Amino acid sequence: MKSFDFQTNPARILFGQGSLSRTGEVLESLGCSRALVLTTPFQKPDGDALAGQLGSLAVGVYGNATMHTPVDVTEEVLKLVDEKQVDCTIAFGGGSTTGLGKAIAWRTDLPQVVIPTTYAGSEVTPILGQTEDGVKTTLKDPKVLPEVVIYDPELTLGLPQGMTVTSALNAMAHAVEALYAKDRNPVSSLMAGEGVRALVASLPALARNPKDLGARTEALYGAWLCGSVLGTVGMALHHKLCHTLGGTFNLPHAETHAIVLPHATAFNAPACGQLLAPLEQALGMPGGQNRNPGLGLYHYAKSIGAPLSLADLGMTEDGIERAADLAMANPYWNPRPFERADIHAIITAAWRGEPPAV
Repeated sequence: MKSFDFQTNPARILFGQGSLSRTGEVLESLGCSRALVLTTPFQKPDGDALAGQLGSLAVGVYGNATMHTPVDVTEEVLKLVDEKQVDCTIAFGGGSTTGLGKAIAWRTDLPQVVIPTTYAGSEVTPILGQTEDGVKTTLKDPKVLPEVVIYDPELTLGLPQGMTVTSALNAMAHAVEALYAKDRNPVSSLMAGEGVRALVASLPALARNPKDLGARTEALYGAWLCGSVLGTVGMALHHKLCHTLGGTFNLPHAETHAIVLPHATAFNAPACGQLLAPLEQALGMPGGQNRNPGLGLYHYAKSIGAPLSLADLGMTEDGIERAADLAMANPYWNPRPFERADIHAIITAAWRGEPPAV
């Protein structure tokens, strides 16, 4: 075995049905008594209910968390933090809400509790992506990592089927890129492989019965593993493309990841050897010289009702050229070297919703 460098992210994880009821206990363990609950507009009623349950431990609810974490929204919340003397945030929801909590923590170092209701996975990473003037940038800082994450599978029972699928594929993308990451190690690869297995196995069951609590639990477990591995190794072409497309064209985060993943995987697969074998095994792909897990991912995504085309998200065809230019603007590592023509071809196929070129 080769030598490796592995660093875990020190967050406390509470996992299991009914874990939401322990939120007050968690706040007290952190020494916090003036928590601000963060939600999107859609989930504000749930945030209000949580604040009501917490009683005097909560000082209010901010219900305008926004996709891609715009800096102006963060600045609006910071004023509220000062006014109400907030000593902790509780992000209740998906990636948009988690991103807002992280943005506040990066600026204030306030403790964070995250209660995911989707499979985003970003709640267990020290990575923050935020958007300003139409450009999305990312940073990595220990202050960004939430102190406590409460995973309650019951909170995902109401997740619409479309969001279930795209959110899970977004999480899966973290693990797929972790399998061939430049700084991968045996531990990260085990976590990535198990995360992919859990998600691939659970999504067809949820397509048949969205209220299957066992499948919801398995999917949330997989999403936790995929998010955890995202916080320990670097990402590559897939994440670069998705950040470029999402931040530039304001495309929905999870849907963009779901659409681009098969294409980026298909492009990188020839350079990965056996590194993507856990993905192939999860997809039930037979061995052979001509196999490509990117194509397998495309057909799997199609079978569970995932979106396939960037055009369907509202991206116009004339945006392909700009996206290709932006994706090439800053150099970054990828297992397979690429040129602008490669990026253009990947984005074009994803825009059209075609199967990835193999």
